[in-house]
Amino acid sequence: MTGHIAQIWRHPIKAHGREAMVKARLEPGRALPFDRQWGVLHEAAKLAENADGWEECRNFSRGAGVPLLQAMEAHFDLPTGTVTLTHPKMPGLTINPDKSEDQTRFIKWVQHLTPEGRPKPARIIKAKNAMTDSQTVSLSLMNLASHQAICSRIGRELSPLRWRGNLLVSGLFPWEERGWVGKHIRIGNAEFYIRKEITRCRMTEASTRTGERDANTLGALRDGWGIQEMGVHAVVTKGGEITVDDKIEVLE
Repeated sequence: MTGHIAQIWRHPIKAHGREAMVKARLEPGRALPFDRQWGVLHEAAKLAENADGWEECRNFSRGAGVPLLQAMEAHFDLPTGTVTLTHPKMPGLTINPDKSEDQTRFIKWVQHLTPEGRPKPARIIKAKNAMTDSQTVSLSLMNLASHQAICSRIGRELSPLRWRGNLLVSGLFPWEERGWVGKHIRIGNAEFYIRKEITRCRMTEASTRTGERDANTLGALRDGWGIQEMGVHAVVTKGGEITVDDKIEVLE
């Protein structure tokens, strides 16, 4: 079947909010502009200090350990360099993540979302490229038909935003994207290499409306298909612009 881009999403601060986009200009080997540009290190972080500035996801406050983060929304304002964050449990906050005084305000604002026994957020760091879960920077592509199959398995509708994908795709068969691994695709005038499937964690169990764990997504994947993967990593190999409604062409 012929797929197309239904939605584009970025997450300016890793695991802390999401923002819809209509279009984006991509560069080879890079993420969506300002996607996961910053990350929130927790107090137990042990940094490798890699030359590219990338650090493993276990060092960050994330939805896997702090499910309430799933209910956060974000808006990045390029002219001011600020991120506005909203959450149903507290008033909104606007910060410049590069300013130390704003980092202090942010940590004070967000820390009470962390459950007892989990390391508290400590500081924000900025990525040279993007603080994606893999050191090979990519966009995450989600097939909405695969998501619907998971919803059917669970027995109710879930928001596809709980997968925190960048590109949400309509018009495919369920799990069709799994057959793209090792192939190239074209979207708009950009091209991608589909590197591997995305292994999932407990983050996806939490509602994007409340931040409460309310669905056994990992169990549905395991019991329904014998997998822990949902979506694929798409590495930009040729830069260009992508737009909502762009068709997807598999290049083999």
